[in-house]
Amino acid sequence: MGQCSEGRYLGILFLLGLYTSGFATKGSESSDALPESMPSVPGTLPHFLVEPEDAYIIKSNPIHLRCRARPAMQIFFKCNGEWVHQNEHVSEESLDESTGLKIREVLINVSRQQVEDFHGPEDYWCLCVAWSHLGTSKSRKASVRIAYLRKNFEQDPQGSEVPIEGMIVLHCRPPEGVPVAEVEWLKNEELVSLFKDDNIDTRADHNLIIKHARLSDSGNYTCLASNIVAKRRSMSATVVVYVNGGWSSWTEWSACNVRCGRGWQKRSRTCTNPAPLNGGAFCEGMSVQKSTCTALCPVDGSWDVWSDWSVCSPECDRQRSRDCTAPSPRHGGKSCEGPSQETENCTDGLCTQNRKLLHKVKPQSIESGSDVALYSGLAAGIIAVAVLVVAVTLYRKSQSEYGVDVIDSSALTGGFQSFNFKTARQGNSLLLNSSMQPDLAVSRTYSGAICFQDPMDKELMTESSLFDPLPDIKVKVQSSFMVSLGVADRAEYHVKAHPETFPRRVNRDCNTLNGMNETLLHPSLSTVPSKPELRTVGIFGHLGGRLVVPNTGVSLLVPHGAISEDTSWEMYMIVNQEHSSVQPEEGSEILLGPEVTYGPPDLALSSPVAMTIAHCAEVNMEHWSIRLKRQVEQDKWEEVMSVDDESTGCYCLIDSHSCLLLLEQPGTYALVGEPLTEAAVKRLKLAAFGSMSCNALDYSLRVYCVDDTPHAFQEVVATEKSRGGQLLEEPKTLLFKGNTFSLQVSIQDIPQFLWSIKPFTTCQEFPFSPVWCSNQQPLHCVFSLERYSPATTQLSCKISVRQVKGHEQILQVYTSVVESEKESIPFFMQADCTVTSQTGPKAFKIPFSIRQRICATFDTANAKGKDWQLLAQKLHIESNLAYFAKQKSPSAVILNLWEAQHQDTGDLDSLASALEEIGKIHSKSPDGNEGQSENTDLSYAA
Repeated sequence: MGQCSEGRYLGILFLLGLYTSGFATKGSESSDALPESMPSVPGTLPHFLVEPEDAYIIKSNPIHLRCRARPAMQIFFKCNGEWVHQNEHVSEESLDESTGLKIREVLINVSRQQVEDFHGPEDYWCLCVAWSHLGTSKSRKASVRIAYLRKNFEQDPQGSEVPIEGMIVLHCRPPEGVPVAEVEWLKNEELVSLFKDDNIDTRADHNLIIKHARLSDSGNYTCLASNIVAKRRSMSATVVVYVNGGWSSWTEWSACNVRCGRGWQKRSRTCTNPAPLNGGAFCEGMSVQKSTCTALCPVDGSWDVWSDWSVCSPECDRQRSRDCTAPSPRHGGKSCEGPSQETENCTDGLCTQNRKLLHKVKPQSIESGSDVALYSGLAAGIIAVAVLVVAVTLYRKSQSEYGVDVIDSSALTGGFQSFNFKTARQGNSLLLNSSMQPDLAVSRTYSGAICFQDPMDKELMTESSLFDPLPDIKVKVQSSFMVSLGVADRAEYHVKAHPETFPRRVNRDCNTLNGMNETLLHPSLSTVPSKPELRTVGIFGHLGGRLVVPNTGVSLLVPHGAISEDTSWEMYMIVNQEHSSVQPEEGSEILLGPEVTYGPPDLALSSPVAMTIAHCAEVNMEHWSIRLKRQVEQDKWEEVMSVDDESTGCYCLIDSHSCLLLLEQPGTYALVGEPLTEAAVKRLKLAAFGSMSCNALDYSLRVYCVDDTPHAFQEVVATEKSRGGQLLEEPKTLLFKGNTFSLQVSIQDIPQFLWSIKPFTTCQEFPFSPVWCSNQQPLHCVFSLERYSPATTQLSCKISVRQVKGHEQILQVYTSVVESEKESIPFFMQADCTVTSQTGPKAFKIPFSIRQRICATFDTANAKGKDWQLLAQKLHIESNLAYFAKQKSPSAVILNLWEAQHQDTGDLDSLASALEEIGKIHSKSPDGNEGQSENTDLSYAA
């Protein structure tokens, strides 16, 4: 009855619907619609062909509910127990050709607002009711819910360290959401499900289980939750599979360390079975075992007594023997030395040719013959001695003609001390016969004090200006003949000296040179020594290493794997000490650092080496054009690349104080710069040195202006060390502009009542060109000061170094001029480098295993852009990326460049920070809200 009454009610609604909707239109249309709505086959209830399905509202988009029934005069939707208004229905009719029954389809929209406004004990629901003349049919209920996915995971996976073969369990509880989120796992940003690994199970309640951990299972794991609304990423969990070290087998016992007596022997084992990896524990116990041992002492053999002589044989000789048995040699002892048998004539030589004994002997005749031989020998000896005596006498007489010692001893009095130095061999004018060129070592001994007013005077004095007249000189000649006899020091010859060969204007109160090693000879008398070669050598193999030239800012990094296995090269690096051969183009280029050579020329490498060269330019590409040049032959250079150009042949990265080069071809390289504007700036290093002059009241103060590179300043240090100079203040830096204005150096605030300075020397000036084109050569000026009293022991003043229309720098001098009171200031603030080459892993900051993992991660292209280009960007390597693209492993070359750039600091924090920043992936949710920011921890450097 209920169903019938409801059917009648629906019929009334249907008729009302026809009235309100049909007759509101044209009458003709209404009259046609009523008959068509009648069922063509009476006696059939509506059957639903399509029923409404559960739906989720995403964001603010409404959902559509659809019903289709046959036969049906009308279909209505009922939501949450209430009828949906007819105006909200969209209906369509069609005819089933097979049965002739009418099919009606109805569609309604449900908005987010409708669902939110509903407050009931259950979810928002809708069903549809189909009507025919026999009754009604109801469809299933369809629930409508608002879809969402919260941002925060209820439980993030936690990182862990697991031993190899252990079990790894990562728990994940996804955020609350409708519908319930599905969970997937990522390993290093790749879906775990794609691995098809039976060892990994992700089915158990969203957890990830690795049954037997392997080294390859180490990585960063992320839980990914998603539904129809959004995707959410958990915090990454770092899983490290470590290997605890295991001992190898013991080696065989070594030999006893002593040859005789009680000692020890040892055996060893290594922690390589397996070696500890990824932080695994090192092997416990001792790697070396020692055990006492006793070595039997060797016993040297000794002869027993001789046996009796045998009977005289027909050959007129007899024999005897002895044995090496007293004792016999044992345990490696020496055998007896000497013969074991002896044979002698048993007839005193009286044996005939037919071996018969002579019974008639004439002893008188034999004795007479022996006496004749004795006397003949004595006579020959006496004659030989007489000839030798005559020869020696004649030799001495002939040698005495060279002269006699006529030194006037009065010339050595008066408080002077002897000063002795050697002259060159060839063309010595002091020899009596200059045409004679024996191989002689000649020295002159002068009486008198040698003194220079200015110890920095580099001009070498000639003999006429260096020496005052004294009666004679003493020349010591070493004859090659006497040298061959081993008595060279005994031949002294003396000649008259030129009247102007002794010191003039000598200060008789100065008897010392204050430890200065000045060269006092004219170049014609002494060869000026060349600068020592700055060279470092090392032998490198497959593991690579580093070459360093100490205190020059020059080094060379040979990467791991650059040299093939089972191959080693003796590599060298040389810093040019002589005048540069780089020819400037149109006179505008200047050398910004030292010329550096590395080799050997036939060196074969599979990846480029990283060379570091210090420079003195204040880098600004708007004011400088900086280029790299390579020497192709003597005094001929070719341009390799410009710093701001793209090149696939080599790479150049320039920072504030050094230039990093990736080179594949050995040779000589130099960094040159061309100023583009007058605002181009180079750095000068300023340093003040001082020392007492020969006069106890004089003090020499020297100011150096050199290019601000360690190599250029090292030349100053070497010069001052040889002259006994003292660094008066820590060196300072001056920015020198390329504006053609000169450099002025002035001394100020000298205590006028204690010190005096030569007139017109308080301000000195360097022209622009020598300073700008210094070519690594030291420039200096000298201020000669004099104190009024020996009681003045302190000097204080200021030295101003300024460029006209440029920058200024002040050096504050406060020093003691008394040797015992001086405080030594080191020439270099850091300790002098003594390690010139390092090989193997100790030469690199990044451990090899970490390096391999970084390269494996970034060398492979990634859809999210996490490749070597991103690594280069985060390490601030953003230019000339085409060079890295052609490398077999771009990431490895980038890390080599980073190693060379950070060789002094060795700070892995910057690399770790860059890797951590790469790991941070920012995603946005589909609804426009910013999603959660996840951190993928790539802390390889930990």
